[in-house]
Amino acid sequence: MSWDVSEKKVSNPWTSISEKWLEVLGCGVTEQEILQKSGKTGNVAWAFGLGLERLAMVLFGIPDIRLFWSTDEWLTSQFSKDQLGVKFKPFSKYPPCYKDMSFWINESFTENNLCEVVRGVAGDLVQEVQLIDNFTSKKGMTSQCYQIAYWSMECSLTDEEINELQWNVREQVQSKLKVVLR
Repeated sequence: MSWDVSEKKVSNPWTSISEKWLEVLGCGVTEQEILQKSGKTGNVAWAFGLGLERLAMVLFGIPDIRLFWSTDEWLTSQFSKDQLGVKFKPFSKYPPCYKDMSFWINESFTENNLCEVVRGVAGDLVQEVQLIDNFTSKKGMTSQCYQIAYWSMECSLTDEEINELQWNVREQVQSKLKVVLR
């Protein structure tokens, strides 16, 4: 879990809680421009956002927000009002595709930033980004290996599609996060 501070159009600063790069809560002081447009000049207000679907994703282990829009029996039958602590059991007629990526990290590296870059390149095809190995060399350098799960709800992904996507992800991760790929 991470706390992030950023600028949003609604408030400044905006503080949010993210779980596995998924913003679940957010709050901040409302921008004066918004208050002025609503006739509340000179007032101070607090903006608060709660992502119920995103909280449910964390609580029930649901990997993809698009699943909440499904009315398929295989999904809805997994949950009932009488059951607590249920974890999502994935089912898809299309298989996921897994790709690993290893790199030496720097002091400014965060998993949240990695997930943002991966999502920025691959969009909704990213189901999960998971740390699967962490290694520190005798020289004190740290290498991490992440597994990226790509999954389409519409079709089977081809090796060519995923290899090209993974290549673009690697280039952007190296460029934007200043890590050294292995």
